[in-house]
Amino acid sequence: MNRLQANLCLICVTLCWSTEVIIFACIPDDILPFATTCICNAIATLVLFACFFKRIKAELRRTGKRIVLRCFFLGVLNCGYNVLYLYGLNFFDVSTGAFTFSMTVVVLPVVLITMRKTVGVRTWISVALVLVGILIALGGNIAGISPLGFLFMLLGCIVRAVFIVKLNDFAKEHDPVSLSAFISGFVAVISFAIWFVMQPATFGAVPWSDTIIAGMFIHAYFIIVFAQTLNIFAQKRATATEATIIYALEIVFSLLWGAILPENLIDRAIPTPFQIIGALLIVSGSLVEIIEFKGKRRLQNGS
Repeated sequence: MNRLQANLCLICVTLCWSTEVIIFACIPDDILPFATTCICNAIATLVLFACFFKRIKAELRRTGKRIVLRCFFLGVLNCGYNVLYLYGLNFFDVSTGAFTFSMTVVVLPVVLITMRKTVGVRTWISVALVLVGILIALGGNIAGISPLGFLFMLLGCIVRAVFIVKLNDFAKEHDPVSLSAFISGFVAVISFAIWFVMQPATFGAVPWSDTIIAGMFIHAYFIIVFAQTLNIFAQKRATATEATIIYALEIVFSLLWGAILPENLIDRAIPTPFQIIGALLIVSGSLVEIIEFKGKRRLQNGS
């Protein structure tokens, strides 16, 4: 897999992630997000271990506790930025919150510089285009953004940026399937702990139905087992900046789903002219980072 192929895989991953809102529409709002996260990640962990037990065992034998500790760290970061994102959303409508959380693209280069990593000129151009696209899409909503809500989102973006950078580093050293399995396992455990504190009845508090069970299994397989694992495979060849800029396309896909899917699947929302312009700038920023303008670049780490 070369870098262009890896970036195309990341686009596929982002497309999958953008369908979460459709899947979650099948799950009642009164089910805590931590419950959904716990159950879906637990199912995904079981599927990955059942299908790839020998592979995971071999990786564990090769790397020892290093992969376990690294995945625990990634699991904590994953839960951390999701908690901050959920609390931040209390101060925004869904659309504004989603565009604000895309600011991870802007935060990432700063995090990379802090970690003494190089940020190229083309990356800054991509980031600038995406940033302008986000600001235009937000339009007049910027003036009404809550300072506390913005703080939650900013902290979430910082934690998410660190998560992406470290995942990118670890993906180049470890087996992607094993990383995905252990990350899912730790996210499930951490989410269960938070769920138990907030709702001690845990599984007994879920109003189980065929629709809820189907939605959780679809999310576990499609979003976690498939998309998360493919994401790690792609990050073995892509850079953290490429991944983050491509992730910003999730909001573009979400706008598309809101405009074209029937109302029995999703609450339809026709994008405003500002959102369309912003989405086009986000796409442009992604293309600047992805497309090779002067022949093939050398792949990092000798790949």
